[in-house]
Amino acid sequence: MRLEGSCHCGKVGFRVESAHPYPYQRCYCSICRKTQGGGGFAINLSGDAATLKVRGAKHLKVYRAVLREPGQRSRKSPGQRHFCAECGSALWLFDPRWPELVHPFASAIDSALPVPPEHTHLMLGSKPGWVEPCFAKRDRRHDEYPKESIAAWHARLGLADE
Repeated sequence: MRLEGSCHCGKVGFRVESAHPYPYQRCYCSICRKTQGGGGFAINLSGDAATLKVRGAKHLKVYRAVLREPGQRSRKSPGQRHFCAECGSALWLFDPRWPELVHPFASAIDSALPVPPEHTHLMLGSKPGWVEPCFAKRDRRHDEYPKESIAAWHARLGLADE
């Protein structure tokens, strides 16, 4: 499926092909929560990095989060969160550890996305007290990252567009 997205001010637009377009993950980590806003979580998708086409790239900036883990020195995440320098809209994440993938944020997608039959709530251990997740009966819950990948979730439910 072709995903088309943009920032709020319209200076940046992008498109990417995705075999896994269901916006089912809700991440409550502090990085996603603070860079995305919303209901205390962010949703990312999976796309084929080789197909990413960007309009208005001169307006892009990249944020690499500082990772603070107990008992370890702070370090910069290899993940590159791309956002519009004009309006601040979060657009996609690219991580060089997985160069074949790009992860657009569902909040930036303008294309009609399919409705997922269930959600995966992840990083609930990082959720602040004010956030009240809305769990449906089939939803999965994880205090940290689940073992199931975006591709595996789509395959398990027969939703992959290979």
